[in-house]
Amino acid sequence: MMRPESEAELAEMIAGESERLSIRGGGTRGVACDGAELTSAALSGVTLYEPGALTLVAKAGTPVAEIEALLATEGQRLAFEPTDQRGLMGTTGEPTIGGVVAANVSGPRRIQAGACRDFLLGVRFVDGAGTVVKNGGRVMKNVTGYDLVKLMAGSYGTLGVLTEVSLKVMPKPETSAVVLISGMSEVDAVKAMSAALSSPFDVTGAARLPDGETLVRVEGFSQSVAYRAEKLQAILDGFGEVSVESDASKVDALWRSVRDVEAFHGRSGDVWRISCKPSDGPELAARIGADGLLYDWGGGLIWALVQAGTDVRAKLGAFDGHATLVRAEADSSARFGRFQPQASGVAALNTGLRKRFDPCGILNAGLMG
Repeated sequence: MMRPESEAELAEMIAGESERLSIRGGGTRGVACDGAELTSAALSGVTLYEPGALTLVAKAGTPVAEIEALLATEGQRLAFEPTDQRGLMGTTGEPTIGGVVAANVSGPRRIQAGACRDFLLGVRFVDGAGTVVKNGGRVMKNVTGYDLVKLMAGSYGTLGVLTEVSLKVMPKPETSAVVLISGMSEVDAVKAMSAALSSPFDVTGAARLPDGETLVRVEGFSQSVAYRAEKLQAILDGFGEVSVESDASKVDALWRSVRDVEAFHGRSGDVWRISCKPSDGPELAARIGADGLLYDWGGGLIWALVQAGTDVRAKLGAFDGHATLVRAEADSSARFGRFQPQASGVAALNTGLRKRFDPCGILNAGLMG
């Protein structure tokens, strides 16, 4: 395994490499490509934290847990609630902030706060030619040319190997509560989540668990949370049996189960992640014939557990969205590909970008088409 200890060493390694490289951070997401393994895990440490400015700069290999612990000392957090997929993927290691950014990992709060890329202020990375590239900074601002900050988020190491990221962080709320609704069909659950999200009560999460229970989260100051939960309870009362949970440990456990898709931990089968219009969710789910379904983002994100080797994209047919194969055996991954095939115009654009930043095609080759 190639394990550079500095950005300069990483640049030297890549500049002298002509064979394919498989880029990884903490190795927790099950992404592996052909080629020699190169990890950024040794590039670790928070290099700048300004709580008053709500900004943090960290090397790419810094464990997410280390960052979250540091932020907690100042009553702050990563607003985009990154998932921990070790239980789902059956992997070990530590999730790193570079891996989170490279995969644009965003949890249940994305529907209200935004995705990882929306909190990314700046990046440093080494491209496929071994050149160190810097873009952005510690404040939000417009840039000319490529917006590499946004481009790197979700590029899965195909354009360059991240060495450092700058992030906007947010204050941690005083408290939170969950409105729980049971006894609904999937169609009614999506309608209930839509009603909650379209209300003026600042919902920060809306999900339906595989056991049929629907969750709606509110966060903030104690009095405000109590008031909004009561109002939401009245709005949702006609959809099913409604209750409110305000115990902090129970609320955290419920949303951790959504964030990390805990319902599928230890269960056999393939796992797919389907992004769609919330109103289309129940119909699309019916086409799949899944063994388990978890709806997040008010129904706009579906996690589906299916029998191994199931071609979910073929079952879905044409729809407004995309399906990503998250967990499967190697043969299924090879047959279906991890990512939804792109339209010809988009594919041509992405090919051009990869040639610009990785002219020899050595970084995670074949991962994204």
